[in-house]
Amino acid sequence: MKERFPHLAGAFLLAALMLVSCSGKHSVPSSKKEIMDRFVAGTLDPSYAPAAFFIHYGRDEKVGDAAVQAHLKYFHESGMDILKVQFEQTVPRIRDLETFEPIPEDFYRPTLEIITALQEAEGKDVYVLPTLYSPYQISHNSLGEQRIVAAARETPDLYKAVLDSYRDALIWLIRACKEAGIQGFYMCTQGGEMMFNDIPGFFETFVRPYDMAFMGECTSGTKMNILHICNWEGPYDDLTRYKDYPAQIINTPDDLNGTPFSLADGVELFGRPMLGGFNRNGAINTATPEETAVLTREILSGAPKGRVMIGADCTVGSAPFANIQAAIAAAHGATE
Repeated sequence: MKERFPHLAGAFLLAALMLVSCSGKHSVPSSKKEIMDRFVAGTLDPSYAPAAFFIHYGRDEKVGDAAVQAHLKYFHESGMDILKVQFEQTVPRIRDLETFEPIPEDFYRPTLEIITALQEAEGKDVYVLPTLYSPYQISHNSLGEQRIVAAARETPDLYKAVLDSYRDALIWLIRACKEAGIQGFYMCTQGGEMMFNDIPGFFETFVRPYDMAFMGECTSGTKMNILHICNWEGPYDDLTRYKDYPAQIINTPDDLNGTPFSLADGVELFGRPMLGGFNRNGAINTATPEETAVLTREILSGAPKGRVMIGADCTVGSAPFANIQAAIAAAHGATE
């Protein structure tokens, strides 16, 4: 992995100097947990914006100690302000809804082991945030969109049984994570895209109740949760149905059916800080590191002051790692 994560020693040094030199009432703390706490509270020195970009790791880095080490390497070399744990454990494909057998309640124990190891390694000073897909998203992996649509229309009770199973396994995982010391989650949702607009009650029946169940468990007794409204499978035309979803920070698509949806729009709609600024398919992939730093500062200058955590609208698997480092360093106040 060394070639994937080249060091930018100068950028890191500048960022470190920013941390050391900031002083006074709104000085930037050295603990990343305190940085995030102050950011959510609105008391973080606005010259420092938190930042985080996310990737999916290689095929041989998704389970066990290899996954733990890949996460740690990326976290330390990127300089980001949270440690997000990817959600890589997949459920079996469902061949026949009539004979579907619920997954075991502790199905996600291998994922828990990765999360626990990362929490033990870094959780004292950094929020370790496990990624969780919604029950609908998990069913998308086991059934596929076309079969979900058919089941929602023809056999809704059978589809609900699938969602019930995935919800129960998620809640087991969430509770086990909290017992291990986890203080927040990166909560993902899909199912509100435009492609489901012609199915009456789809969101209200098969998405929202299950989202609220697992997200309610995530946010109960925790401090730092991020809501990710994912447009990987298709566009949205409205986000108001998510306005009351629980989270301290919101991450959304940057457009609604082709109409820009800005960070300022997000702050206005949700009344909470936003994570974003970069489109996963845009300049983060093609710019130079120097250009990326300039873009980062432009994003921050045009967004509500102190209310934006720099990142992207989803994972940035094609982005050069030097660009990720440059964006994070610029967000932290490095000028070159």
